Amino acid sequence: MAAANPTATLTSLLRGSTIEDHEEVLKAVNAVLKSSKNNPDALHTRVVALLKLDRFDDALRALDDGGDKLAERCVLEKAYALYKTGQLADAEKLAQGAKKRGLKHVAAQVAYRAEKFEDAARIYQELTSQSAAIEGEENDLRINSSAADAQLEWQGNGDKIEPSRKKPSREDLEAFETSYNAACGCIARGDLGPGSVLLKRARDLCEALDELSDEEKRAEVLPIMVQQAYVFTKLGKLVEAEALQKMIKIADVPEPPSRVIAQNNGLAASTKNDNPYLTQRIFDSVPSLIPTEKLFEHQASILERNRYTIDLQSQKYSGVAYSTASIISKSPSPTISPYVASLAVLNAAGHAKNENSKASLKAILPVLEKRPKDVGLILVIIQLYILTNNPGPAITLLESFFKRLEESTRPTDQDVRFAPGLVALAVSLYRISGRKAPIRTELGKAASYWRRKSKPSVQLLRAAGTALLESANPEDLSAAGEIFSSLRQQDPTDRTAIAGYVASYATTDLAKVFPNLEKLTPVSRLVSGIDAAALEEAGIPSLPVPARASKKRSAETEKDKITPLKKKKLSKSRTPKDFEEGKKMDPERWLPLRDRSTYRPKGKKGKKKAMDLTQGGVVKEEESLELAGGAGTVKVEKATGGKPKKKKGKK
Repeated sequence: MAAANPTATLTSLLRGSTIEDHEEVLKAVNAVLKSSKNNPDALHTRVVALLKLDRFDDALRALDDGGDKLAERCVLEKAYALYKTGQLADAEKLAQGAKKRGLKHVAAQVAYRAEKFEDAARIYQELTSQSAAIEGEENDLRINSSAADAQLEWQGNGDKIEPSRKKPSREDLEAFETSYNAACGCIARGDLGPGSVLLKRARDLCEALDELSDEEKRAEVLPIMVQQAYVFTKLGKLVEAEALQKMIKIADVPEPPSRVIAQNNGLAASTKNDNPYLTQRIFDSVPSLIPTEKLFEHQASILERNRYTIDLQSQKYSGVAYSTASIISKSPSPTISPYVASLAVLNAAGHAKNENSKASLKAILPVLEKRPKDVGLILVIIQLYILTNNPGPAITLLESFFKRLEESTRPTDQDVRFAPGLVALAVSLYRISGRKAPIRTELGKAASYWRRKSKPSVQLLRAAGTALLESANPEDLSAAGEIFSSLRQQDPTDRTAIAGYVASYATTDLAKVFPNLEKLTPVSRLVSGIDAAALEEAGIPSLPVPARASKKRSAETEKDKITPLKKKKLSKSRTPKDFEEGKKMDPERWLPLRDRSTYRPKGKKGKKKAMDLTQGGVVKEEESLELAGGAGTVKVEKATGGKPKKKKGKK
């Protein structure tokens, strides 16, 4: 019987193959390569079969063994294998500038894993704008695109997402994956309420799927439950979060990164772990992740901060201060990085030994002398000043920091100087102190700086324009008009910018803004719910003027007067023998008898005996005088101890 042709066997297998028989395909390919080592189709098929079997390292070795011709033919396969093995830089080089649709998908996945979420979102938008070549690809693109948008929010770059993509569409609510991604975007923005609703929607949709087995449903639902527990913890619903954590078996969570996050969230939501040393032991029991399963940067930074927090609770103050200081020293300064700023907070806590009183300021202020441009440390000191009700030094500290940055010539220092968060802090401090003029000055300077940038902060420009509108100075109104004009150029439909633009020029150049009046809400609609007759009948209300705090003690009112306490009835054992109900007791009854005012000594009369007493009195001396003629002697008392009278002498 003749032996079967290996090439024919491979062809027949490829024609009738399904996704389940990759092992059979690999066996047939290896048989072909024994007789024909350089068969390009067989070499290519072997690489694909190894990728299907998740043997990515073997696929890379097969590509290296196949030579340059195979590498040119299998660019997509090699880029995918490099991506799956964590070699993201090499995968990015292969996929960069790709024109083939499949390679673009790999490029987007590489950018996502490398945390270049803006590039990933851009590639997915390009693929979405083109017609889908594969059935079901449109749904995958929607899922992956929403995931990239959610990661941009977590990264703090939500301003780089189009406003139309932030609001979940009806199509996003039809699949549990897109509902979950939309929930993550809301949670990252701080919209915990809508995020909780979307998580429940995602969980319900997943559990209602018929095409998934119970095990597959469980694997998909567990990450959603982990996120739900996180949201409950952030909302302060610790009881609900702890109950949900009990339903989650960490060992059943399929992905190792999700398992680590679940364990961390379980410790954060627990209300029973009062022993920091036990908490630290549980926290460190999580196994380390391999490079291909590493956490994203914002996730890893949270876990690192939690580790330092547990160390502070365990009173490892010097260790936390030393470790965080070494990381901060390697970072550029100044910087508004949330990661570096959070480390500065932990560093300050280590120096202050978890105290937040005036004594902590004495421990932290010397650290500021060593790191005068540490934004996180400055924020901590300002917060401590506010907690001690002392905003004056806080404003002085922030103004001196701004002055140092303004004198710098580095562009990065200027970006930090006019960072929207720091500008908002300065405005809040001025508002607490009742200083309105510096608010307009600060917002005006920040607005003029950011208007020169390609992507200015919309919220900051709105706040600056609104503050300038409160001024009666024509120059401030003109500056407000320029700000709102720039906002209109970015978004012509921005009703806030249109209203601000009209208000800026309404008193100086009405003809300029007259065409825009139709775009505003009509006055009749604004006052439709107001009853003018009722307001006129009610009259002008007078608001109560807050009284100034006086240092003088106010007179006591009838309510403030102390009511006399009811007399308690004494027990028989404590009642004196001569006690009579209603009779006033002698106030000197506790003094000895001789010290009472009613004491009268026995024998001589009281006054005479008292005169004979020498303690504290006059000492008497007796003197005998002989009478003339020898008639006898007479005793005479002579008083001593008094002051002798001085004789008047001549001047």
